Amino acid sequence: MPVGQFCLREVIICDRNTPIRDVAKLMRRHHVGDLLVVDDVEGKRVPVGIVTDRDIAVSVLALDLDPTVISAGDILSREIVTVREDQGLFDTMQLMRVHGIRRMPVVDDQGALVGIISVDDLIQLFAEEMSELAKLISKEQAQEAQQKRWSVSETTGAALTTKG
Repeated sequence: MPVGQFCLREVIICDRNTPIRDVAKLMRRHHVGDLLVVDDVEGKRVPVGIVTDRDIAVSVLALDLDPTVISAGDILSREIVTVREDQGLFDTMQLMRVHGIRRMPVVDDQGALVGIISVDDLIQLFAEEMSELAKLISKEQAQEAQQKRWSVSETTGAALTTKG
């Protein structure tokens, strides 16, 4: 299954020059814990980093830095890891595990932002899939039990009634 089918398409973004105070306000307004930092490259939004609420707390507030002077670009610490929208969910999970990251921008084949996927999104998706599998198992077991009852009744000639 391509990750592009499951990623969140409404992504809150900022540019490198956005002051951290404004980043925090955007997070609060949109009820999110992270923002993607993007550059405009030939009219396309290309992800260059992620700023999380933890980054703000640890890299700005804990050091008593001025959040009106420090910008999103100032606290980007490493190159961003992205996943193409046509890559599978398993590949996405492997990339997240290898790089030790919980969220990843999803890009098109030209590197432009199309969405974001997080570990939380994947857990929710797989929990729903596991629930459907569990329902399948329960239904299959119930059908087997009913078939056994009908087989027994046919062999013994007894009439069985099922509740149901």
